[in-house]
Amino acid sequence: MSVLPIGWHQLALCMAFVVVAAAASLALRLRLERDLLWGSVRTFAQLFLVGYVLHFIFGLRNPALVLLYYVWMIFWAARAVRKRVDEDRVRVFGPTFVSMVVSYVLVTAFVTGAIVGARPWYLPQYFIPLGGMIIGNSMNAVSIGLDRLFSDLRKQRAEIELAFCLGATYQEATGDYLRDAVKAGMIPSVNALMTVGLVSLPGMMTGQILAGQPPLQAIRYQIVVMLMLVASTAIGSALVIHIVRRMCFTPAHQMRL
Repeated sequence: MSVLPIGWHQLALCMAFVVVAAAASLALRLRLERDLLWGSVRTFAQLFLVGYVLHFIFGLRNPALVLLYYVWMIFWAARAVRKRVDEDRVRVFGPTFVSMVVSYVLVTAFVTGAIVGARPWYLPQYFIPLGGMIIGNSMNAVSIGLDRLFSDLRKQRAEIELAFCLGATYQEATGDYLRDAVKAGMIPSVNALMTVGLVSLPGMMTGQILAGQPPLQAIRYQIVVMLMLVASTAIGSALVIHIVRRMCFTPAHQMRL
């Protein structure tokens, strides 16, 4: 089996899907036509740009440059988290970025080097795609977890301050809210474990099958991906939420929110 090539005329034919969506927007007065057009243009531009960059990166055998590109990907993920979390009184970008770099690099290096067996462990063809999956899924988990944390702290402000009056530390006063926030971030990954293969064929498996790999080999890779996503989600969310929770309080245990 071999991959069927897609030419420019076939890509142009795909724009019919955008036309259908725009027509639905016009009919329902959703006013999404401009966003659909601009989003389609950005999709073409961004993906082709990334394609040329990856073509260059895949030819590298320098771990510093591969890790630099990976950190650059994490930087934009941390920015996306910052934009999704509507909070101005606590700076979440710094701890989010640092926590993501530490946890995601370690998890990705372990997967490529110890589980997949890539030699060297930073082989870009494995490190960058697998790392990108970790970033994308964990980014959503961190966003959900932080949003839940800030929401719970605001709603339960009176209860937290009462605990402070009784001599509790911020860890004791907010322990339940931290656990709820981490759990909220992990729920999508846990749900995916329950339904993978039943509801849809995941991206890694589908990509390998389209590329001509035997389905059983593609399934092994998909199992690795699903389990590494659960681990990275748990580690990344727990680190970020722990650090941000501390930043929500002054040294005198006063809430900044």
